[in-house]
Amino acid sequence: MTRQISKARKARKELASEQAIMACAERFGLVGDPTRMKICWLLCNHKELSVSEIAEALNVSVSVVSHSLKRLKDHELVESRREHKQVFYGLKQSDFGTVLRASLADI
Repeated sequence: MTRQISKARKARKELASEQAIMACAERFGLVGDPTRMKICWLLCNHKELSVSEIAEALNVSVSVVSHSLKRLKDHELVESRREHKQVFYGLKQSDFGTVLRASLADI
């Protein structure tokens, strides 16, 4: 639990630049939704995060995060792995991930 709390705090700090997130959101269609953009932003900076870690970092419900992750996964932008009862998500290696990382570095 302590690991989860400290990761969430770090992740919350990474989301402090709302302006940068919104600029990226405008650039991308599917991830144009700010919540999905924030999830992608987090996953650019973390190899993987659990649904609850993402929800805590974004200060939204687990169901909101799960719905957003489903849409991202349906479009093959994120991948998941199960460890017991927890599911961890990561940004899939793709051209999208490369472009997103480059765009975030430019802002």
